[in-house]
Amino acid sequence: TTEPLRDFSLDLSRHLSVSKVSWVGAKLARFRHSGGKLRMTAGDDIPVGAAITVTVKYSGNPRPIKGVWGEVGWEELDEGVLVANQPNGAASWFPCDDHPASKAPMRIALTTDSPYKVVCTGELVGKKASGSTTAWEFDMAYPTSTYLAAVNIGLYEHLQITGGDVPIHAYIPADLRREFSESFARQREMMELFEKLFGPYPLDSYKVVVTDDELEIPLESMGMSTFGRNIAVAGDAEERLIAHELAHQWFGNTVTAESWKGIWLHEGFACYAEWLWSEFSGGADAHSHALKYFARLQSSPHDLLLADPGPTLMFDDRVYKRGALTLHVLRGVIGDSAFFDLIREWMEEFGGGTATTEDFIDMAEDATDVDLEPLWDTWLFSTDMPAGLGMPS
Repeated sequence: TTEPLRDFSLDLSRHLSVSKVSWVGAKLARFRHSGGKLRMTAGDDIPVGAAITVTVKYSGNPRPIKGVWGEVGWEELDEGVLVANQPNGAASWFPCDDHPASKAPMRIALTTDSPYKVVCTGELVGKKASGSTTAWEFDMAYPTSTYLAAVNIGLYEHLQITGGDVPIHAYIPADLRREFSESFARQREMMELFEKLFGPYPLDSYKVVVTDDELEIPLESMGMSTFGRNIAVAGDAEERLIAHELAHQWFGNTVTAESWKGIWLHEGFACYAEWLWSEFSGGADAHSHALKYFARLQSSPHDLLLADPGPTLMFDDRVYKRGALTLHVLRGVIGDSAFFDLIREWMEEFGGGTATTEDFIDMAEDATDVDLEPLWDTWLFSTDMPAGLGMPS
């Protein structure tokens, strides 16, 4: 506890039923589960610095949580399960403080029918078959936000992507082996480039799951990305999305926005990583991409504030593109060497924790003698679009 407490709560879907709550380290007086909140009251004031273990016994059939972003969380597929928590779906299947700043190690255990494979947040530390079922246990030692906890269950075939220092595992429907090999052929190159540009890959391994269902968009989670079969059969047409999801392992997963208003620190960076992959792998350079999307944003509504887009616009494509453009303009102002030094320092300083837009501004301003305030005012704190991609005057 960081402050005196008498009452506190966890997020938990109303579709799940709580039968028992117990505490160690404090006396629990009562609890109540309603409206997606599990509210608990202590028998006595809990002082600052107390350590409490809370055990919640609950049951039910998880289902997605409906909200302004559609349905998120635990979802049954035609043959298996997909978990897409971002931004508030973790409470669809476990009690938690479902906020990006609430990071912790995790251990997840599941039991499934034996034909199915489980691909989960963390490293597999236990697997035991018993009769017709198999118990799986995964451990994620790295601090992880609740929205980045994920489970995929399906009839998957396991492939290992050879070469390189970071193990890359793929879990795919067996009939997509050839298509996957073509569409995801350059993952290893992406990993090597991003390690060079952003710093070491932060986890022990990277997992890619291709569901047998088509998905509208891919999904990042801690140490894992999930794609629909539509991406696997697309050849190199959707290569940018493969780069985007990998980049999230640095931007969003390792350095996480302290609150959702800073989502450009996830999506703007991952979008710019797409442009960098294109530039450094023989495609169009980042400036060409910047010019194209700058023109699109000029003709789009000017009602989005990048530094705080609000809940209805936080996943708007303009957050992605305007965020990437902000980084591209910064790169042009301070130069490649200072820019990539800044990105690597960003990862070193805030990796494993959370950060704010103001943290990035402060670090960037320390990296140059140029006055960057006009840049921030124009790209982060104004809804208008500038006249061009040069440094605002």
